[in-house]
Amino acid sequence: MKPLLLFFICLIIFHTGYALEEITGKVVSVIDGNTIEVKSGDNEVHQIVLKEIDCPELTQEFGEDAKKYLEKIILNKKVTVSIQGKDRWGNRLAIVLINGNVDPRVALLKEGLAWTSEKNPNPDLEPYRSTAQQKGKGLWQQENPTPPWTYRRQQTMLQPKSS
Repeated sequence: MKPLLLFFICLIIFHTGYALEEITGKVVSVIDGNTIEVKSGDNEVHQIVLKEIDCPELTQEFGEDAKKYLEKIILNKKVTVSIQGKDRWGNRLAIVLINGNVDPRVALLKEGLAWTSEKNPNPDLEPYRSTAQQKGKGLWQQENPTPPWTYRRQQTMLQPKSS
């Protein structure tokens, strides 16, 4: 009895680890190159961060380009959102598919408008980034572009310390 119970507990844990929640809806807003708002069928608006990529910040070179490109391919489109968890700031991380089959992460990487994650980059996404870099597309036109995680750390260090 115990092994069977343990099996079902593991099965439940594995299944919930894959996709915590699935949402279908329409993209109503693009906040930046990797953050969108999706209005679901119950009219609830969900803020979603694309998992495993990071686009330049809006104040960085190519940040606005990434946002505009994402708007072009996803705004007002029907999407399926598979919530995969949250980041350390509590943002919902997800894999999003446009019309059930187009992954905007891949599109952004191919255009040279995103990096793969700083830590543990997804090996399935890394070739798209690498090809864009080799071709000098988007942000890879720059000799040594600053990754957004480095840029954010630099901006934090410039903030005055409160006492």
